[in-house]
Amino acid sequence: MNPSNTKKLTATGMLCAFAFAAAVAGRVPLVLFLKYDPKDVVIAIGGFLFGPLNSLAISVIVSVAQMLTVSGTGILGCVMNIISSCCFSCPAAFLYKKRRTLSGAMAGLFCGCGCQAAAMMLWNYLIAPIYMGIPREAMAELLLPTFLPFNLIKGGLNAAITMLLYKPFVTALRRASLLEPAHSPEKLRLNIGVVLTALFLIVSCVLLILSIHDVI
Repeated sequence: MNPSNTKKLTATGMLCAFAFAAAVAGRVPLVLFLKYDPKDVVIAIGGFLFGPLNSLAISVIVSVAQMLTVSGTGILGCVMNIISSCCFSCPAAFLYKKRRTLSGAMAGLFCGCGCQAAAMMLWNYLIAPIYMGIPREAMAELLLPTFLPFNLIKGGLNAAITMLLYKPFVTALRRASLLEPAHSPEKLRLNIGVVLTALFLIVSCVLLILSIHDVI
């Protein structure tokens, strides 16, 4: 096997392990019964490094592992997890692959947020009532006040944390010789603009969470 392919496979395996750990140990309640976990951050980083197909592969592997170990929602929950993760990470990775610049990365992450929120509104309406055991009419009443804010918060946090962690993560992988040395200076830099944007997103998400809890 080509050494570069071996490094890519090893790095992907590590990303799968990190994403699974984030899904299991990093769950935080946000809105009512809905919980946030940062596994999509790891999946998006994998897509930035190796392309959107890598994001798809990690999403499937981690979601199936969740279904077989800690999840109680069965195959439908697994499908929902795959759709959610792919809708965020694959558009982000695709746009960054087309334009490997800071603006390309930012555009990809924001596009991923929008795609994830829109897709999960549809799939929560179609699939969630089946495994949650509630009428679809009741689910429809929860979409705008509960699921839409949750998915916007989730996407915003994913984008912000990805902005902050991508560069340090890449540096760590290169020091561990799991990533090929850069042939040209890395264009996605952790600069003050990235930090301020990420902090703005985090603060906005926290304020939205607090406002939702006040309404509830």
